[in-house]
Amino acid sequence: MTVTDDAQSVTPGLLTPGVGQASLRDQNLSVVTMLAYAAPEPVSRAAIAAGSGLTRSTVSRLVDELLAGGLLEELPPQIAGRGRPATPLVPARGTIAGLGLEVSPSYLGARLVDLSGAVLAERVVPAHLEASDPDAVLGRLVHLARDILASSDGRWRVLAGARLAVPGLVDSEGRVLRTPNLGWPEVLPAERLRLPAVPGGTELAPVGVGNEADLAALAHALDAPGRPAGSGTFFYVSADIGVGGTSVVDGVPVRGRHGWAGEVGHTLVDPAGPPCTCGAVGCLEQYAGRDALLAGAGLGPDASAEELAAAAAEPGPARDAVDRAGRALGAALANVVNLLDVDDLVLGGQFIPLLPALRPALEDELGRRVLAAPWLDVTIRPGLSGEPALTGAALAVLGDVVAAPYDWLPGA
Repeated sequence: MTVTDDAQSVTPGLLTPGVGQASLRDQNLSVVTMLAYAAPEPVSRAAIAAGSGLTRSTVSRLVDELLAGGLLEELPPQIAGRGRPATPLVPARGTIAGLGLEVSPSYLGARLVDLSGAVLAERVVPAHLEASDPDAVLGRLVHLARDILASSDGRWRVLAGARLAVPGLVDSEGRVLRTPNLGWPEVLPAERLRLPAVPGGTELAPVGVGNEADLAALAHALDAPGRPAGSGTFFYVSADIGVGGTSVVDGVPVRGRHGWAGEVGHTLVDPAGPPCTCGAVGCLEQYAGRDALLAGAGLGPDASAEELAAAAAEPGPARDAVDRAGRALGAALANVVNLLDVDDLVLGGQFIPLLPALRPALEDELGRRVLAAPWLDVTIRPGLSGEPALTGAALAVLGDVVAAPYDWLPGA
């Protein structure tokens, strides 16, 4: 194990002058926490001091608070050269947890994650939730979430909160405004999701709501709470019955002024195309969504993406359907590349097993339609499997803890 003891490997923090003592302490706690969480290896107090510009005594005092509050933990000291052995610091395990929840047209899910990024418990239940009743669905989800929390009792102390991922438009108050593939009216899910903040307790954990593609994109942007993954700038495409998207810049999903950016599935592919569930015609979703693909391939509505990919390996309706989807997807994503100047496209959901079959038509369309194609190397890669929106939802909760650790310390 390598202990980071080098200031160059820890991102420097910026301190704001002219704040009060209490605010300065809180700000310093945030800087220390974020540096410790962002480090790719266990980090020493000396490296945090060098990276933050704080004195070693100040860092040691703040680290002691974070250790007592269950945000950091110490590993056994490591001897590296002369001097006193460095004591590695890492995000705490089994203390504060975040719960990711998801309502998809094809399943309900819950995933509990701690500050180290470890999954403590999870469960995904297949379901047919198109044109469903939100009260009934959210009632089922509450039972699922409570079962997950009960089954993991002893592996976490405090639930920082839960975040629900839904495939649709969500406003700043957590109100689900429109979900074409669930068929819900406007609804406030948080009012129905009452979950304990501590095992067996009566205090309720806060619940937030977000767009499924945004939260899935966050799972691709972070390796763990507060720790960036890769370059951090890409466009993520989520694909199930519907098709969604999110632009991520420097590890942060770009949601737009109202939080509704990225709805690539409802961008126009053909003005004379088939009607869409959103009320428009010719949307990408009507060519590359699951229902459209399976119908075009002549497969049943419950066929998997893997079955479709296998059928598309031979000439016939399945290959034709996948080729149409690839061309439609290429046209839509060429617009994304031209508008956003992004060169990393991440395809998730059902597009993961279909990517080899989609790639020829997709790349052909991008090559023809992207203005900067001769000078731009656009990468198309598969995303994470295994319901990434669940992970992203939990990481969103825990990211708030990392950003404001002072709210989670004793006496806060």
